[in-house]
Amino acid sequence: MNAPAPFPRIVVVGTGPAGVRAAQALVQAGLRPTVVDEGRRDGGQIYRRQPDGFKRSYAKLYGTEAARAQALHRDFDALRARIDYHPDTLAWNLTEGELHVVRDAQPLALPFDALLVCSGATDRLMPVPGWHRAGCYSLGAAQIALKAQACAIGSPVVFLGSGPLLYLVASQYVQAGAQVAAVLDTAPATRSWAAITGLLARPRLALRGLGLIRGLRAAGVPVLQGVTPLAIDGTEQAGVLGVTVRDARGGTQRFPCNAVGLGWHLRAETQLADLARCEFAFEPVSRQWLPRIDVDGRSSTRGVYLAGDGARILGADGAEAAGRLAALAALADLGHARGRDLYRSEAAALRRTLARMDRFRQGLARAFPWPHAQAAALPDSAVVCRCEAVTAGELRRCVTEFDSQELNRAKAFSRVGMGRCQGRFCGHAAAEIVAHTCGIPVEQVGRLRSQAPVKPLMMNTREVKA
Repeated sequence: MNAPAPFPRIVVVGTGPAGVRAAQALVQAGLRPTVVDEGRRDGGQIYRRQPDGFKRSYAKLYGTEAARAQALHRDFDALRARIDYHPDTLAWNLTEGELHVVRDAQPLALPFDALLVCSGATDRLMPVPGWHRAGCYSLGAAQIALKAQACAIGSPVVFLGSGPLLYLVASQYVQAGAQVAAVLDTAPATRSWAAITGLLARPRLALRGLGLIRGLRAAGVPVLQGVTPLAIDGTEQAGVLGVTVRDARGGTQRFPCNAVGLGWHLRAETQLADLARCEFAFEPVSRQWLPRIDVDGRSSTRGVYLAGDGARILGADGAEAAGRLAALAALADLGHARGRDLYRSEAAALRRTLARMDRFRQGLARAFPWPHAQAAALPDSAVVCRCEAVTAGELRRCVTEFDSQELNRAKAFSRVGMGRCQGRFCGHAAAEIVAHTCGIPVEQVGRLRSQAPVKPLMMNTREVKA
């Protein structure tokens, strides 16, 4: 019989803001956690590090977030000798007490007493007729091209969608000298009182967002709000050639371009939480399913803790607070003396911080609403699932001919969400189409269930134990 481990075995997934602060808390408590990250370097998406040899300054690369990015990178560099760090490693499955990962096609099982999932978020995408053409990217992909490859996705570029990331990425492109043809926002220019009161929970951040819009306009970039996307024009041979929208006054405008960056705020990466059998609940403000967590980040599954944008979209500084709180909660639950002391001294302040940030999150969701009516109005010919080339008409046929009033039933008949992205790009819009066709609330349609592997991977057939 194996002797019990002298210290709790804690695994952290992700090295974005939440993962780095979680690992830091564990190290401060005297532990040596295992830290797994799909990326080659730490920082996550928002603080993605530029490759070795790139010389752009922090101010140019991260703008107003430069100081936070530099602090996070510096602190993680100080942790590296005190953690078991696995970069370029995909966490692809989760079974009771074990996280399954693969690196360089070699599988590995990591046993744990506590698992901290800091998986972050990806772009939330809404199909637009023509978005399957070459030259269409998510906002995140456009940002990666700029940060990790020092190039633009095209010239000129149109940015279409809604939410703070839309303006941030467009501003970063302008700062880098790229040609931005227009920023087209589906959210109305006027905000509801509920949105305004939420945004006032963090007035400086709200003003910073307004500053991005003013900066874009000062640079001569057309910024339109309240638009309705009509089409991404182009050909199969040439790819994207322009974007056509209906403006807030009802007029039609077309902006020539050869690339489009798309994104409607963010969606939480919840696949590992799903595989851990965590409970989910529908969140009506953002119209998406999120895992249930308590104020400290405990999920409904014992030993599994969720922090950062993978649980709630609170932004980078919110993710830092959530990562630290979840790590300290895990230590307290495991009876770790030093961790319990830190938890008792810090938990209340961290909860207050997160409560304020959650009010701001809800304000953002109301100020930049998910345009669900846009999905309902898609023409039958519009591609919804780019991986499997499933159209809106095909989804509607699944409802009318096969009584597919549940999203996974529609998936079985149409193959929507069965491609490489496993519904990350199309799942939310597909649910809206099915719900509208059925005439029922979208929460009754359900959500696409996650399956392992959470992303495509290569591996051999022999798994080893850590």
